[in-house]
Amino acid sequence: MCRIAGMIDFELPAAINQLTVENMCALQKHGGPDDGGIFVSQNEQLILGNRRLSLLDLSSDGHMPMAYLNRFFITYNGEIYNYKSLKTELLHLGHQFSNQTDTEVILAAFAQWGPLSFNRLKGMFAFALYDQQENELYLVRDTAGIKPLYYSSNTNGLVFASEVRAFQAAETKPANNPAWPIYLLAYGHIPEPVSTLQNVQSLPKGFYLKYELHTRSVSIQSFAHYSFSNQISDATEANQLVAQQLEQAVEQHLLADAPIGVFLSGGLDSGIIAALASKYKNKDLNSLSIYFEEKAYSEKEYQDILIEHLQCNAYQLLLNESAFNQSFPSILNDMDMPSCDGINTWFISKYAADNGLKAVLSGVGGDELFGGYPSFNRMGKAILLQNLPGFINQIGKKSKYKRLNRMSYLQLDGLKGLYLFLRGNFTPHDIAQQLGAYETDVWNIVNDMPILQDMPCLDDKNKASWVEFNMYMQNQLLRDSDVMSMIHGVEIRVPFLDDQVIRLANSIQPETKYAGALPKQFLIDAFVDDLPNAIWNRPKMGFSFPFAKWLSNSEYVKALMENGNEQSNKNFQNFLSGKMHWSHMMSLVILNHRKAI
Repeated sequence: MCRIAGMIDFELPAAINQLTVENMCALQKHGGPDDGGIFVSQNEQLILGNRRLSLLDLSSDGHMPMAYLNRFFITYNGEIYNYKSLKTELLHLGHQFSNQTDTEVILAAFAQWGPLSFNRLKGMFAFALYDQQENELYLVRDTAGIKPLYYSSNTNGLVFASEVRAFQAAETKPANNPAWPIYLLAYGHIPEPVSTLQNVQSLPKGFYLKYELHTRSVSIQSFAHYSFSNQISDATEANQLVAQQLEQAVEQHLLADAPIGVFLSGGLDSGIIAALASKYKNKDLNSLSIYFEEKAYSEKEYQDILIEHLQCNAYQLLLNESAFNQSFPSILNDMDMPSCDGINTWFISKYAADNGLKAVLSGVGGDELFGGYPSFNRMGKAILLQNLPGFINQIGKKSKYKRLNRMSYLQLDGLKGLYLFLRGNFTPHDIAQQLGAYETDVWNIVNDMPILQDMPCLDDKNKASWVEFNMYMQNQLLRDSDVMSMIHGVEIRVPFLDDQVIRLANSIQPETKYAGALPKQFLIDAFVDDLPNAIWNRPKMGFSFPFAKWLSNSEYVKALMENGNEQSNKNFQNFLSGKMHWSHMMSLVILNHRKAI
């Protein structure tokens, strides 16, 4: 796992471009503390940079950027879980290898199959691969969008990096995107492909960008995507297949030459991952948990049940309000892209690093694939409301009730309107008030991005799955997991998002996948023998903190809001009186924080 950066520039001297990439890498060193390297092409037009977090082949043989046949060069961030089988196949085809990394396998695969190799890579990855003979650069991102990759192109060339903050090192710094506060207040995050900088966007997942240096042309093409097939209807067969495939995924995700662990929140998804991991780690399994003094939020009771059941090496952190207050300004600074979530991941990742772990397995993806959110039951009603005459959706525009208030989002066609109705934070009317903007302008910006294809043929619950997978999980959970873990030099792995697990889940008929009295009853049935009854037969709790209380008492938050404008002061008073949810308040705190720095 690493951080990458690079650029092509036909106007500036190579020395300046190299210094720029070195500075971009320096801004991302937290995500690659073990090693760093720079590659300069023969024509000096292209520079590749890398910061390495060593997890496979910890020796200097894993140094990047890495070369193959003195023709192909790569800077790479990720893990390829099927690299050993690919390596065996490539050996039979006559390829030779000089180290034990998955990086060299990517290079050999590209040498053998060209861009067709990208679909054969199973894992999480974002990389830049340069073919020096053809003078072509490829930027590639995994199909589930687990690893980030941002780029900016113009007539003079191309710049790319793992984090948006790295673009601040560019010779000509991109201007701020004036629309990003609107997206943050609407979504609670910045939806892909938007970023906080103008002309800097994320490469779509399952796509590759090809830059031909001799013609200065850019093309973007899909190499893989996910769809629903609904082929499997038998519940017993589906349970067995998912249990087998997820266990295989967990085994592959445990592959590392460095210490590894598993997050253990006390819930179903992390419990399943931990239970499967314990089959391969036995009593060597390291689990990490956070609990609180506030009993309403603490899951220690369930964590202890799992720890006793699995007999693992348990690391449990009591996180209190004092530690939160001490770290909160640093957490806001560590956010690469604004998000009203991710603070929990910052703390648990820091705790992992403090205990010597460099990779941790997470249960992200279980809710999105198997129906763990309220949206799965609400989607059908939301679709009915969206089809009502427009004036009805205006009824709650200025209502004090959040759910009625969000009804105005149903004016937006398709999945975007449905998502914002189900999960949105502030409405355009409220956003305009918060930012002192025209409501019409806010509507135009929200309507502009992201562009979501409609899925009229999908079952309501599969439609909810698609939206949660491609919006909430993609733009918030995965991005927060990546940034907040890598800021501490820790890699988060997500077995539920194994390529075969996703494809298998999407092939199960919704009547089978979402059946049952409890949320994710399918997963409970598939792993009922692996977990204590108390873990699945319990109320669902999000992996959350006592945020409302802690934010209310925070002197830093108080100073930010009181030193802002009159609207900021009013917002803070509304929050203190219980009229504003903590996630809404978080978005406003982030805005004020970024103005202050």
